[in-house]
Amino acid sequence: MKQYNPPHPGKLVADNIAALNLTLHEVAVALDVSPSRLQRITKQQIAISAEMAVRLSYVIGSSPEWWLRMQDAYSLYHAEQKVDSSRLKPLSTAHGSTTQ
Repeated sequence: MKQYNPPHPGKLVADNIAALNLTLHEVAVALDVSPSRLQRITKQQIAISAEMAVRLSYVIGSSPEWWLRMQDAYSLYHAEQKVDSSRLKPLSTAHGSTTQ
């Protein structure tokens, strides 16, 4: 079952920064990224990359896969809201089937 409007992982990063009573700069240093990059993540302006998932896993916790799954859920939900599927034409009669 799809989660309704899943949160951007940057929201959780921001929540962790606040809960730990740290500054954005302190966390950026710990992640070895620029404060502006971290700010764009916490403001939900950019996606979590695989590289950032590894960094977050090491510094904040959870696995890199968890961070990427969270980003994928967010991205997929918003893509499904944006794409007009009525304009799409399935190539097979069984909707959603794929050949491998």
